[in-house]
Amino acid sequence: MKFPIPHTLKQIAAIIDCTFVGEDSFSVLGMNEIHVVTAGDIVFVDHPKYYDKALQSKATIILINKEVDCPEGKALLISDDPFRDFNKLTAYFKPFQKSVSTISETAVLGENTIVQPNSFVGNNVKIGKNCVIHSNVAIYDNCVIGDNVTIHAGSVLGADAFYYKNRPQGFDKLLSGGRVVVENNVDIGALCTIDKGVTGDTTIGEGTKLDNQVHVGHDTIIGKKCLIASQTGIAGCVIIEDEVTLWGQVGTTSGITIGKKAVVMGQTGVTKSILGGKSYFGTPIEESREKLRQLANVKKIPSILENIKNK
Repeated sequence: MKFPIPHTLKQIAAIIDCTFVGEDSFSVLGMNEIHVVTAGDIVFVDHPKYYDKALQSKATIILINKEVDCPEGKALLISDDPFRDFNKLTAYFKPFQKSVSTISETAVLGENTIVQPNSFVGNNVKIGKNCVIHSNVAIYDNCVIGDNVTIHAGSVLGADAFYYKNRPQGFDKLLSGGRVVVENNVDIGALCTIDKGVTGDTTIGEGTKLDNQVHVGHDTIIGKKCLIASQTGIAGCVIIEDEVTLWGQVGTTSGITIGKKAVVMGQTGVTKSILGGKSYFGTPIEESREKLRQLANVKKIPSILENIKNK
């Protein structure tokens, strides 16, 4: 998430009331999670296990809960609670905006686009040409939808990320300031849920087709011309490359990559990154031919035991 205008390190420190290491005028351009940071971004870290990863990332401002040596060319924001202060910055730069109509006055709808009754289109939403938004669809603020997109009834685009910190008093939610971006020629079935990024974009690539009841987690990137069948659940921060097929009831863990033209058969649990151009099945996931061979061999066990008994 980039700020509307650049801020100085001193200005950011004043917003969250913390100390800092670096020049007062050090330029701060935005804030992002570690997997999408670029130069000028703030990244937060609150566990020693991840200090080095954050300090060595592309981020040039590290919001951290310990005074450490500052890498050359970077700056530090020293906070007793980086998670809390990252939320403060999200709330400051991306505050919640109340809507006063079912289609916001700030929404932009392209030529020949149809929005059916009882659908909601939020603030600053952009929808391209020749789209059909069926009834009872909710498109939250800042979503971007391309041309020739169809979204069927009951789908929700732009809900918050499922991202919490476990505290003694309960779960503390990380605020979401990102977007959902749907490219051209995408079909989204009924009752699908696509969460926005925490600070970046959740993206559905051009020509991809989602069946009914598909869930896409925050900051996931789905490539072009993918097919995703019903009741598939995709966790956050997943990369699905072009022309991937996920059959029904596939589930994934977070932070993995599914390679180009991979085919994942129904009810498979994708527990790790997998290469493209192959077919996969089972939990834990394996290449489908190997998994099916194993299952065939399991069926032979009773007869093998019976032969051993009769010897």
